[in-house]
Amino acid sequence: MSQTVLLAEDDRAIRNALERALTLEGYQVMAVADGVEALAQAHRNRPDVLVLDVMMPGIDGLQVCRVLRAEGDRTPILMLTALVETADRIAGLDAGADDYVVKPFDVEEVFARLRALLRRTSPVGVGGGPVAEAPRPVPERFIEAAGIRMDPQARRAWRGARELELTRTEFELLELLVRNAGIVLDHSTIYDRIWGYDFGPGSKNLAVYVGYLRRKLDEPDAPQLIHTVRGVGYVLRED
Repeated sequence: MSQTVLLAEDDRAIRNALERALTLEGYQVMAVADGVEALAQAHRNRPDVLVLDVMMPGIDGLQVCRVLRAEGDRTPILMLTALVETADRIAGLDAGADDYVVKPFDVEEVFARLRALLRRTSPVGVGGGPVAEAPRPVPERFIEAAGIRMDPQARRAWRGARELELTRTEFELLELLVRNAGIVLDHSTIYDRIWGYDFGPGSKNLAVYVGYLRRKLDEPDAPQLIHTVRGVGYVLRED
């Protein structure tokens, strides 16, 4: 069975070229353009290895690393970076990355590092051969953060024991915030993920929907969950 690579790279030319090269090498590739979609894909379809660009808009590769490691996900991660300073490399390793390749890179080096990461994480049986792969766990049905529980399949959500009555857009906005709890999502990232395009700096569309969602989430004597980061965007956290 071919192994699955989740590739997150915001530069379209690099993403397309690397996706083609990995596919020709025999990998199944899930290619995305930003960190938000990388986290969503990692939660929906756990890959065998991740290849993450460090510098991406919205949520960068380091933040993706930190979120996955905080969730207990030990999938090997290879970082692509244009940053060559030692401190930058240390930051990537401290975030939970297993290895890195500096841009511009030779695709053969990427292949070699992926093979090394996958060998490192493959169990070895008697005689040094690989053991049969254990069945992958079924993805959890519910996602939870800050007292919010959501069932994306059934499109239901609760705060504590209270079920929330949400429109389609409200549900998708809350799901995005819950999946990225504790991470500040900028306006353009949210517009792109929910509506597919940015309405521009003068639009009040996002603020209106955040207002709707807050009214449905907020409870007397309970902490507010959706926080505004002035000039940047929104974050879900329980203060």
